[in-house]
Amino acid sequence: MTAVLAGSRLLPVLTVASAASAGPLADALAAGGALCAEVTLRTPDAEQVLKAMAAHGALTVGAGTVLTPDQAERAVAAGARFLVSPGFDAEVIRKAQELGVPVVPGAATATELMSALKAGLDTVKLFPAEPLGGTRMIRALAAPFPQARFVPTGGIGPDRLASYLAHPAVLAVGGSWMAADGHLERGEYAEIRRLTAEAVERSAP
Repeated sequence: MTAVLAGSRLLPVLTVASAASAGPLADALAAGGALCAEVTLRTPDAEQVLKAMAAHGALTVGAGTVLTPDQAERAVAAGARFLVSPGFDAEVIRKAQELGVPVVPGAATATELMSALKAGLDTVKLFPAEPLGGTRMIRALAAPFPQARFVPTGGIGPDRLASYLAHPAVLAVGGSWMAADGHLERGEYAEIRRLTAEAVERSAP
């Protein structure tokens, strides 16, 4: 997963209702300095959005909210370079490994983290990060599992970005505030670019 992120510590998490938004959205994110993005499979057009953004070429694009092996296979066929799941599912992980793409399963407990490590992974998505305790939860899990890396998402806003990134176990932070539903509905791509640039600056080493 480190190679996929290409040094970026910021992962925009996108829920996009219309495939028509894919091109302008990719333009705005790339212009703001984003290097990668996660397209969640939560809308009817999600697969087409993923395909369009992957073909755009400006970003390394992955699929999020991957719940089944079939979704994993379809996402990779659409161009996903990595997969993210809200929880731990052994079948999804095996399918991703068969397909040769990085997968980041969700983990909310030490048991789920142990399962991910046992499956040969070293990076998990702490989800939902803020309700679970945020950086306190990361410190608690990182102590007995120093080999683990975390991509926290869920309820994180720009004001909390720096505190997460300050922990050495955090590989990157995922967030949706850069391209929220309202921005996309209103076509506010300049605002998406501004918020992305601001987040990229805040996440810089």
